[in-house]
Amino acid sequence: MSQQILRSIFTALILTMTSFALAQQPVKVPRVGYLLSSTMADMDQRTAPFRDGLRALGYFEGKNIEIIYRASDGRPERHPALAAELVELKVDVIVTETTGAALAAKKATSTIPIVMTTSTDPVETGLVTSFARPGGNVTGLTNVGAELGGKQLELLKESAPKLNRVAILTIGRSAAHEAFLKEIEAPGRALGLSLISAIIQGPSEIDAAFRIMAKEKANGLMNRLQPNTFASHFKRVADLAIKQRLPSIGAGTWVDAGGLISYGSDLNAQARRAAVYVDKILKGAKPADLPIEAPMKYLFAINLMTANQIGLTIPPNVLARADKVIK
Repeated sequence: MSQQILRSIFTALILTMTSFALAQQPVKVPRVGYLLSSTMADMDQRTAPFRDGLRALGYFEGKNIEIIYRASDGRPERHPALAAELVELKVDVIVTETTGAALAAKKATSTIPIVMTTSTDPVETGLVTSFARPGGNVTGLTNVGAELGGKQLELLKESAPKLNRVAILTIGRSAAHEAFLKEIEAPGRALGLSLISAIIQGPSEIDAAFRIMAKEKANGLMNRLQPNTFASHFKRVADLAIKQRLPSIGAGTWVDAGGLISYGSDLNAQARRAAVYVDKILKGAKPADLPIEAPMKYLFAINLMTANQIGLTIPPNVLARADKVIK
């Protein structure tokens, strides 16, 4: 057998062995950390749209992607520790539900990419440098706090023209809340509204907040408690608003819980869209180069049962614009 033939056989053998060795190497499965602002009991429901988005892109949990969940149980003060846990686990991407969670994640790491499913004014709160070019390691979606707040006040005033003192119910004195109040000052003045800040630290303070509203003679309510954190307490808040005959506006499932008006971005659509950002990052895109995306759709709903309970007649021109009416 000639040396040339031997060399060919040897080369073929080496190539075969190399291919076999490469085939035996385990494929790295990307790991996504998901920081919930609600409870683990709500995990399946809260993360379903995001997981649907991943499946549409070819990612299947437990097969070619791993999702590690951490939940703050509606307690924002837990976000820093939970974000630090995800960083310690060396996840490839961190997905966050609220502005507070995103801020905690950004403080915990400057290298792991962070994708926000929603946020309130990420530029004002320091999460990103600009909408077009976020810079740093944070990107994702925003609910456009300034525009949203002004529109909510406008709809509330249109629905209850005698309104002049609106309580803004929120949890914790955060950078996001301060930015929101700053942005809605001008729209509030233009509508002849005085804004009363009602800040609670947790669900146990909801009753006390309504006592303060009564003392301050509030005759309207903007519910700023996050749907993905406080949805389980919405009915209680709505019941108290009805008891005090307060026309109210919120977002998410607010009207289903008994609130008067709901107006906000489609949070499920935003969570599905966040999966697109994760996919791009896993394929090599830099968060700094992925523009922050504003909502593509807003949902407007009215609960006429609640209107009847508080003795309010919704003007026909407002009613006609609603996407959903509960009768």
